[in-house]
Amino acid sequence: MASGGGVRVKAGTRPPWVGLAAAAWVQMAAGNAYAFPLYSPALKSALGYTQQQLAMLGVAKDAGENFGVVAGVLCNSCPPWVLLLVGAAFCFVGYGALWLAVGGAVVAMPYWLLWIVVAIATNSSAWFLTAVLVTNMRNFPLRRGVVAGLLKGYIAVSAALFTQIFSGVLHRSPTGLLLLLAAGLPAVCLATMYFVRPCTPAPALIDDAVQVDGHFAFTQAVSVVLAAYLVATTVVGNAVRLPDATGYALLAVTALLLLAPLAIPVRMTLFRTGPRRRRQQQQEEEPLLTPPPGDDAAAGDEDYPDEVGVPLAEGEGAVRAKRRRPRRGEDFEFGEALVKADFWLLFVGYFVGVGTGVTVLNNLAQIGVAAGIGDTTVLLSLFSLGNFLGRLGGGAVSEKFVRSTLLVPRPIWMALTQTVLAVAYLSLAYALGAPAVAHACTAAVGLCYGVQFSVMIPTASELFGLRNFGLFYNLISLANPLGGALFSGELVGRLYDAEAERQSGGGSECLGPGCFRVAFVALAGACALGTAVSLVLAARIRPVYRALYSGGSFRLPNASQQH
Repeated sequence: MASGGGVRVKAGTRPPWVGLAAAAWVQMAAGNAYAFPLYSPALKSALGYTQQQLAMLGVAKDAGENFGVVAGVLCNSCPPWVLLLVGAAFCFVGYGALWLAVGGAVVAMPYWLLWIVVAIATNSSAWFLTAVLVTNMRNFPLRRGVVAGLLKGYIAVSAALFTQIFSGVLHRSPTGLLLLLAAGLPAVCLATMYFVRPCTPAPALIDDAVQVDGHFAFTQAVSVVLAAYLVATTVVGNAVRLPDATGYALLAVTALLLLAPLAIPVRMTLFRTGPRRRRQQQQEEEPLLTPPPGDDAAAGDEDYPDEVGVPLAEGEGAVRAKRRRPRRGEDFEFGEALVKADFWLLFVGYFVGVGTGVTVLNNLAQIGVAAGIGDTTVLLSLFSLGNFLGRLGGGAVSEKFVRSTLLVPRPIWMALTQTVLAVAYLSLAYALGAPAVAHACTAAVGLCYGVQFSVMIPTASELFGLRNFGLFYNLISLANPLGGALFSGELVGRLYDAEAERQSGGGSECLGPGCFRVAFVALAGACALGTAVSLVLAARIRPVYRALYSGGSFRLPNASQQH
């Protein structure tokens, strides 16, 4: 492979659809952090914690889930199976220790140690996600938004899967769920790690764009059916007591839906068609960004001066002058990105969107109790469905509009959904006592929360390139636990405990809309700020999209993002 501005690829490499199908299973395992509301009440009761202490365990969950900087660095030097193996080990150790703690086998585990154990358990998610996301983003560089939305969508719907297993198979046993997380998820990753690997289709053999879009449309449709099926079975399972045999049958159907994406590589193997050669492709591809003549500002502005690197004679040898700093859309190094305003605007906008959303997720059980909802697993399923649709739809919709004649920058969708979040939080603040409002707003928050992920991921790759995408993605993802620590631990946890003490004179349970009213108003104010930040970012980076997608086309990324 070439380095620098082009990519040299080999003909005859296998298509990456098998890896994408295997990634669906890994992503379901990577969603293990979403099972926290299912076993967190058992942690609280078994160990005697307050709501603020439980909220801080939620912060540990978020910190572990999103601390993928090490995985992001290693993904450029280690094959994906190494990352999956590390994640499987963390999953086994962390959830195994939680299983021992909840089951009473380990007595009086210190709070600080339990915090670390939760972080280790959920840190497996970061390793799983980095392995499959970075690999598939590189395998499908021309469909970044679609790939990001699809893979993140599978993580979101995993909450409904764990709820289905928890209610229908495990009979609501927290210890049974933790044992499944400790042993079952590593087994899934070990079984699929061989298939998650880099694939670089030769340019002359790239599938017709219509065929590729058809394959993605099929995969998206299957994922939507899976999500609807999981939510429907969860609702039915909560309304009607189902026999054990029925629960296992429902789980078998879920497994078949997860296997459905394999139909694409099977079809391609059984019904081979000749490759479509629309033009003679060169072995050496063009750079990622080639601005239109006379439109250098499209790819970079005064913030990115053009420093031409030319050989300078010095003594008997020659040294190359300092290379010009990369323009938006080219491959950035770590230090080069951190000094850019675009990076921090994206970070702050994402911080608000996911930080407030994860606060609702972490406190969903208590929100349900405060609203007078007896079974909060329905709330979790609604959040999960909304989260899934937001991730899947956010990636697909932003991809469509960014390639349209309007060239709509992706951060516009972050701004729009954060406006919806502000409305939802105000509705929860003043109408939480109505169960219908709680259900509708929970689904809306999940939807908007999911959009943040599917928009941030391709935006980061479009601004800073794919060479170090794993690192930049995981750096920005730290906004999730930081937002959870601020909004959930320090804001919601403290206010909830204060109201609970006022109501019962020292009790730990709070009832009524007053438990979260002030907190939800504060979250709405934060989302108003996030909307403004996202709009500023969208206005700043629109020239990037004019350079990348003008005319609806997109150039194959340069070699620095390949393997």
